[in-house]
Amino acid sequence: MIRKGSPKDIEPIMQMCRACAKHMISKGIYQWNEHYPNASAFENDIQRKELYILEIDEKVKGTIVVSTFMDEEYIPIKWLTENKNNIYIHRLAIHPELQGKGYAQKLMNFAEQYAIDNNYSSIRLDTFSQNKRNQKFYELRGYKRLGDIYFPKQSELPFHCYELVL
Repeated sequence: MIRKGSPKDIEPIMQMCRACAKHMISKGIYQWNEHYPNASAFENDIQRKELYILEIDEKVKGTIVVSTFMDEEYIPIKWLTENKNNIYIHRLAIHPELQGKGYAQKLMNFAEQYAIDNNYSSIRLDTFSQNKRNQKFYELRGYKRLGDIYFPKQSELPFHCYELVL
């Protein structure tokens, strides 16, 4: 079940994110760390009513943020559509014990349908340049890679920006 996030979800989300970070690091992907994602980011997502939870057997097993807020890091990118009426995907995560079972697809299907139902012109996101699995995931869904941005607290390496025009 996919539902809106609430404050009671913060601790289970953070536990899941720590498991995801540990799993990625074990594969040489240094994308998430002690700085990101953090509880305050999820608290802001909840306040803006942009956090969605994948709940299985009444436990938090995945998250996705569907936002209308454009981070300043995205400004230099030459997007395919105008900088208005866009959705931004952040903090897509599936607990490592459930990865590879189609749950990320389910969350992305939800976000894409939300964007279509609400007449947004495109969906934008970024993924770490060293996370080849994520890049393939988005490219197979039709997202186009447009350029790179940097999040120095996460990595010296770039994050690739993608957009799907609806």
